[in-house]
Amino acid sequence: MEAATKARTGSQSSDRELALRLGSLMLCSFGSDGGSVIRAIDDTGLAFTQMKALVSLSAPTEGEEAMTVKDLGAGLGLSRASASRAVDGLVRRKLATRVEDPDDRRVRRVSLTPAGHAIADELMAARLEGLERFVDTLRADERRKLEAALEVLMERDDISDTYRKHRKRAFK
Repeated sequence: MEAATKARTGSQSSDRELALRLGSLMLCSFGSDGGSVIRAIDDTGLAFTQMKALVSLSAPTEGEEAMTVKDLGAGLGLSRASASRAVDGLVRRKLATRVEDPDDRRVRRVSLTPAGHAIADELMAARLEGLERFVDTLRADERRKLEAALEVLMERDDISDTYRKHRKRAFK
């Protein structure tokens, strides 16, 4: 029993160390641009959940024009009520529209307006610019290792799906 506890504790410690290292990379890569991402988010005046909803709505699932509030909440880890409040704020600001599903009147579908897409594009551009500046600071060997690690991670469905969704908007 004692060995199992030590092994589990060691694994948790190892997981925490890896998470800390990954978090440090993320903080450095997002912070290398002098805070332009944070300024871009702040300039929108959106609450955090509204900003996350806006970004999620900017890259709908293939073949899906408008997302349900329920699916939006599930994707963000929010309750339906929290997702609905976030959407309410976007709709009030004319960044999104919420319409009744033609097949099921109980379901509401949400999509971004052109103004909502413009803000999502600005946020994505600010993020990418900061990451590009970070990548530019890498030595050739660091860059090769990062590319190799990302290639392995791109084999995960969740990561590759997110990449495909956002790649379309990043290169339009």
